Amino acid sequence: MRALLNWWGALVGLLLILTGGLLQPAMPWWSPQAGFGFHDLPITAQVPALLLTALVCGPRSGMLAAVAYLSLGLSVIPVFQEGGGLAYLQQPSFGYLAGFIPAAWLCGRLAKQPGMDSLEHLTGTACLGVLTIQLCGLLNLGLGSLARRWGESLPQLLITYSLMPLPAQLLLCCVVGVMARLLRPLLLVNR
Repeated sequence: MRALLNWWGALVGLLLILTGGLLQPAMPWWSPQAGFGFHDLPITAQVPALLLTALVCGPRSGMLAAVAYLSLGLSVIPVFQEGGGLAYLQQPSFGYLAGFIPAAWLCGRLAKQPGMDSLEHLTGTACLGVLTIQLCGLLNLGLGSLARRWGESLPQLLITYSLMPLPAQLLLCCVVGVMARLLRPLLLVNR
């Protein structure tokens, strides 16, 4: 029964990640000149979807969803931001995508620990997941720069792929923490 739940969680997680890749989150904003509006964040919702899957469904479901997403993207289905296929392994952003797997495992594993149902713990765990993705991406950028694989300079790549999306990703960790806190009891997540 547990294996079936892992597969269902992975399937739902994969669908969330695929859908999240199509959505650009926005933040409510108010200014005296323009009034109330929304400001688009410079990321998609796929990282929060992955982290939510791991926090709610556990490490196996999160990792299965991440592996399925990477498998789809590395095949001929263009689900990644800039397309797909095996050539995507040469993109500077691939390290961040590869980081989905350890991030899902870490978040899911930490969320299974006793006493991890508080909003603070779930949000902090989501932040650790983002940092795991960032570390994997930074490692890929560093190794690619040493091999002279990228056309851009390493500082420009760091700004584009790490520093620009990081504040928005950490902000969305708060949303992920709230959603996980609400969904875990509803879905009878046994921790």
